[in-house]
Amino acid sequence: MWFELLVPVLLGWLAGLLVNYLADVLPFTRRLSQPACPRCQTPFRWADYLTLRACRTCGKRRSLRTWIVLILAAASFLYLWLFPRPGLGLPLSLIVLTYFGVIIVIDIEHRLILFPTVIAGAVLGLIAGTYLYSKQDGVLAGMLISLLGGVVGFAIMFLFYKLGEVVARYRARKMRAAGQAEDEEEALGGGDVYLSGVLGLMLGWPNVILGITAGALAGGAMGLLAVIAYLIQRRYAENSLMTFIPYGPSLVLGAFYILYFF
Repeated sequence: MWFELLVPVLLGWLAGLLVNYLADVLPFTRRLSQPACPRCQTPFRWADYLTLRACRTCGKRRSLRTWIVLILAAASFLYLWLFPRPGLGLPLSLIVLTYFGVIIVIDIEHRLILFPTVIAGAVLGLIAGTYLYSKQDGVLAGMLISLLGGVVGFAIMFLFYKLGEVVARYRARKMRAAGQAEDEEEALGGGDVYLSGVLGLMLGWPNVILGITAGALAGGAMGLLAVIAYLIQRRYAENSLMTFIPYGPSLVLGAFYILYFF
């Protein structure tokens, strides 16, 4: 029994390695390439990278994020192995969870939803959504429900994106009035719009509405925590309210809740 539990832990560790690899290379090269040390840019030997060794040139050790991702991935795979969720099935659930990890890590670190991850997510989302709804309504009906969810998710977030442009212009005026240089930050990025379409494909119609609502609540909670952090650090000011946080993780958390626990 205990030996069998090594299987999900090992699979989770491998998934964590994949998430770390994609988060290390895609933001910089936009393609699958050899990872490099973030300090000295020396390419890692594959054996060193996969065994988490420090850089041979400058001695920089692997980041804390690397270890957090590996531990969370192994623990998540073990949990889903022991308590499989109905709907997607175990293999597809693990693949979707790995994709979510890639999106969250890259968006937190770089404020980016990358085009390659959007394309891969659209394919995965259509497969997941079709599988999820075809069990009851047939493959064609399942695909249509998935596609409708993707269109609705994209459309809703596009409206928020246009509203975010108004907020960004207001923020820029406030920064100019305070004598600060504009940083071209966006309240909601175009990548978040595409991500909402991808998640809509997974959730289908009408669950996409629930997913976006759950994501908005998660985003509000993150914003509240950010304000509390400012207060604790005694750095709160009027401009703190104009600090934007990555919204992709919130959208993913909303979709994750609907897919795995709703």
